[in-house]
Amino acid sequence: MRPSRFNENEATEINWRVIKMLLPYMMEFKARIALALLCLVLTKVASVYLPFILKDVVDTLDQQQESKIYLVPFGLVAAYGLVRLSIVLFAEIRDTLFGRVTERAIRRIGLKVFKHLHDLDLDFHLNRQTGGLSRDIDRGNSGVSFLMRFMVFNIIPTLLEIVMVIGILFVNYGIWFALITATSITLYILYSVKATNWRTEFIREANKADSSSNTRAIDSLLNYETVKYFTNEEYEAKAYDHQLENWEEAKKKNRLSLFALNGGQAIIISVSMTAMLGLAAYQVTYGHMTLGDFVLINAFMMQLFIPLNFLGFIYREVKGSLANIEHMFGLLLKTPKVKDKDNATELTINGGQVEFSNVSFAYDEKRPIIKNISFSIKPGQKVAVVGESGSGKSTLVKLLFRFYDVNQGEITIDNQAVDQVSQHSLRKNIGIVPQDTVLFNDTLFENIKYGNTNATDAEVAKAIELSHLSSFIASLPDGDQTKVGERGLKLSGGEKQRVAIARTILKNPAILVFDEATSSLDSHSEQAILRAIQTVAKGHTSLVIAHRLSTIVDADNIIVMNKGEIVEEGDHQTLITKKEHYYNMWQLQQSS
Repeated sequence: MRPSRFNENEATEINWRVIKMLLPYMMEFKARIALALLCLVLTKVASVYLPFILKDVVDTLDQQQESKIYLVPFGLVAAYGLVRLSIVLFAEIRDTLFGRVTERAIRRIGLKVFKHLHDLDLDFHLNRQTGGLSRDIDRGNSGVSFLMRFMVFNIIPTLLEIVMVIGILFVNYGIWFALITATSITLYILYSVKATNWRTEFIREANKADSSSNTRAIDSLLNYETVKYFTNEEYEAKAYDHQLENWEEAKKKNRLSLFALNGGQAIIISVSMTAMLGLAAYQVTYGHMTLGDFVLINAFMMQLFIPLNFLGFIYREVKGSLANIEHMFGLLLKTPKVKDKDNATELTINGGQVEFSNVSFAYDEKRPIIKNISFSIKPGQKVAVVGESGSGKSTLVKLLFRFYDVNQGEITIDNQAVDQVSQHSLRKNIGIVPQDTVLFNDTLFENIKYGNTNATDAEVAKAIELSHLSSFIASLPDGDQTKVGERGLKLSGGEKQRVAIARTILKNPAILVFDEATSSLDSHSEQAILRAIQTVAKGHTSLVIAHRLSTIVDADNIIVMNKGEIVEEGDHQTLITKKEHYYNMWQLQQSS
């Protein structure tokens, strides 16, 4: 099972600090918020006044039954309609004004989280779960929307109305009406909160199961080809169904606990309504109250309990929203392990000399990957690194791009340490053709243009020509507007590699890295890629991580690695003459 990251504290406490976190995002529209709150107050004042008009209508009709003069009652009915219309209009204006505030806050927060995730280091992204992370962000944004809408437009107005109604009942009808109302509402709120806290555990279980099933489904679909290769469709279906079974069980518990919550709320409402109307009927019978007063009290109770009827749902959702927002903001608190120094400068290229000096590195301190390595690549040189799988070749690329910081030693470019310059300027000046080129689900043209988003169409066309993609694109019905599919699944390995080369040509960096760019290609594709590589590498400093030795025989220097250490170094002919590690590797590949 692939567990979801979910806030375990959500079942026990509410972190109201989240409201404070949201305030800066809301303050962009202070005038809108003030007008929305004014409309909110006017809506509630009109809502509380409405039963009084209804009372006057009933009393006037009751008193004028014999006179048959209905002008005054009709005027009151018209006033009733106008007040009810004003309630709707004020509410609509309020929602329209505050809607912009909510939407802008969600936009600002969403952008900030997105940018921050891109700022986090490679280690975070290698360990994250894409499906679970996506759901965390979605829930956080939904939480912001729900919290703002219901906190401002439901909870606060309802509390305001409760205070106003209890005050009116006490002043106009005595302490018993006010006491019954206050007691019933207090019991209702206490029961709703307690029952909701009890059932939140089931909500959390359902959310965890939902995230787990979603993560499992996305993992499986992203690895569609692997599933097909091993004919594991049934295995994946059973694993997914197991997650859905957990979700179904959690949902069942959630449904039964909801029945208990709603049932208890209904009992409290029924008893309190019966008590209030019974007392009002008694007062009307003995002439202490009019028929209109009876209608007014009934209207007040209905107005109070209709919004309160959703209190359990609102309390749970607000609580869950606060937890989800807190969890989304928690992503912003994650700090990258690789950060720019406070005084980081911009990398200045003066030839493009790369130097590794006594570099040591380990992903886990118990398992060193790179051990005290030193070598240099002079401006315009092509240096290749070869060795068995696991010898640390590709790790050198990650260290050069500063996806990780070295444990010991130093990497410099033109005598500037890579950890002393900004990451943006460092990576801007290095281009890479990776072993596995991942493309966006867009057109070929846009994927190539990704190397330089400001490139002109003519520059993109030139890059296509130099990367030997022209004939391939010409053979496609839609040409360079062909969709490549998710992660470029519609293209072959060689075609994707040429797209990567075209991107690098557009980027036009001073330093080039080729990370086993031909290791998975057939001989024909390999030759096409090699020609393209020779074209793009001309005059550039190049670091080539190679598996096939035939692709780097023209390298100015070949570094042979074994278990994280350099065991040989020299050009192809020198290493062949020495008849050691490189020679053995060469003979093995030539005979295969």
